[in-house]
Amino acid sequence: MTILVDKKTKILVQGITGREGQFHTKVMLDYGTQIVAGVTPGKGGQELHGIPVYDYVSEAVEETQATASILFIPARFVADAVYEAIESNLNPIVIITEGIPIRDSIGFVNYARDKNIVIIGPNCPGIISPEECKVGVMPSHVFRKGPVGIIARSGTLFYEIAATLTDADSRLGQSTCVGIGGDPIIGSDFIEIVQRFQADPETKAMVIIGEIGGDAEERLADYVQDHKVKPTVAFIAGKTAPPGKRMGHAGAIISMGVGSAEGKIYRLKETGIQVADVPSDVAKILKDVLSF
Repeated sequence: MTILVDKKTKILVQGITGREGQFHTKVMLDYGTQIVAGVTPGKGGQELHGIPVYDYVSEAVEETQATASILFIPARFVADAVYEAIESNLNPIVIITEGIPIRDSIGFVNYARDKNIVIIGPNCPGIISPEECKVGVMPSHVFRKGPVGIIARSGTLFYEIAATLTDADSRLGQSTCVGIGGDPIIGSDFIEIVQRFQADPETKAMVIIGEIGGDAEERLADYVQDHKVKPTVAFIAGKTAPPGKRMGHAGAIISMGVGSAEGKIYRLKETGIQVADVPSDVAKILKDVLSF
């Protein structure tokens, strides 16, 4: 099984006529993703890659029965677009855009939670269920279908570690891989995605790719302390980052002693989760964990 998206998911692309929207729509279509509609206000009536374009999300959903959305929209317009997607009950909503004001993110993330709608991102690579559906910007050739679920804050490490699993052993393919995003405010955290993998009988193990900043990994450790989870291997990026320096993501900053790689690694190891020293070790540890 997969989580969040599969080959039956009908995708709507918000911002489909922009440069990024056009490019990634074509790539997702080539992968086999079922994209049924696009939305760009003022561009309704056009077609792109054979996909009808609408002015409004509600109109697109009514015409095509789209079930999920991905956004390629400039940061200042994202909030309105997300609210429009929520009101049309699209689920999940994947937000690729970075640089969204925190106040905007807080508003639409809380509204989505009230409506039981899953948001992935902002500032994320998206979701891929290998060989079924890609809703994002990740390089699809590094993923292979299998029993390992991946959850990542970092996009680049997301791809790198997936590639090491795929190359290391055909039995380390992936069920679904979720890039949750690197902003201080995101729609879905490690715990929420872990719970979904826990409920998926075909996901046999998980990989957690964390990074410095915030307390997402520590909160996951607290959860694992109180709940039995499937075999899990982690990697934490940013061990050499100096305190107070932002590294890549808005959320990847160590402040007042909170959010250090050492602290995160210590808490995860306390729960029994094995933590790799380098990305290439993830596959080795996972093979041992799964007795391959």
